[in-house]
Amino acid sequence: MRFLVTGGAGFIGSNFVRLLARKYPDDEIVILDKLTYAGRRENLRDVLDAITFIHGDICRMEDLEKAGACDVVFNFAAETHVDRSITEPDLFVRTDVLGTCNLLNYAMNREVSRFIQISTDEVYGSIPSGSFHETDVLDPSSPYSASKAAAEHLAQSYYKTYGLPVITTRSSNNFGPYQFPEKLIPVLILKALSRQPLPLYGTGLNVRDWLYVDDNCTGIETAYEKGSPGGIYNIGAGNEKTNLEIAKIVLKTLTMDEDLITFVPDRAGHDFRYSIATEKIRKLGWAPSYSFEESMDRTVEWYKQNEWWWKPLL
Repeated sequence: MRFLVTGGAGFIGSNFVRLLARKYPDDEIVILDKLTYAGRRENLRDVLDAITFIHGDICRMEDLEKAGACDVVFNFAAETHVDRSITEPDLFVRTDVLGTCNLLNYAMNREVSRFIQISTDEVYGSIPSGSFHETDVLDPSSPYSASKAAAEHLAQSYYKTYGLPVITTRSSNNFGPYQFPEKLIPVLILKALSRQPLPLYGTGLNVRDWLYVDDNCTGIETAYEKGSPGGIYNIGAGNEKTNLEIAKIVLKTLTMDEDLITFVPDRAGHDFRYSIATEKIRKLGWAPSYSFEESMDRTVEWYKQNEWWWKPLL
């Protein structure tokens, strides 16, 4: 088996590559990554001997051609930060939509056995109560979530029109090792370690379902191994917390005072609550392996122990 993992040097992608290297030691793993600010070789330093790395952009077919023939494609390549999408929406459309189109054409030409499109629960938009199911209408709010929804629709069209065996995963908010310090949890951890104010948008009461990255990776693997072509699978742990609760948990874990919490003006189009139903992926045998408390302890400890990784980014 020959796997192609695009965006494999990013946060979720690099953690997924580690899983592949453990589970499929006799198969070939090809990583194609543009190495933008959030994609770093350092994220893969412990698995470099187990992979083939290609520095390339999914928006350039000539870069994809360097990967050669592959049996399975996992598409993690994307611009992902909502704040950046508000100021640079065209960049998100280029990578998330046009890049995905390129990759789908590559996969068609290679007759791959599976194409796994990695998406997000943000494509649903906000929900005041209850949880979104895979069949619900998508209602994205930001240029980021809109670009991911467009990529999903494009991938599904390739399944329906050409028979490309596409499977889509929509995960809730991930956290864990190697997450670039622009996302909420690493921002809060690193601010706290430096005894700087912890910034929260608005009132801090926006709700997210938090998912430890290793659990997301096993969910993606489950969808690949047991999911049906054309299938869409929500992956979430049911850890709904307000941003304010997350800040307090980080400070408690580090035995610091809550007076470090500060509030800043809310961002445009800020969804209030995300929540997804996960019965479909659980019927395939998946369930989170880590409790929220254990996941947070592991994450905080990783950032404490790996200053070599994050300090140059600040």
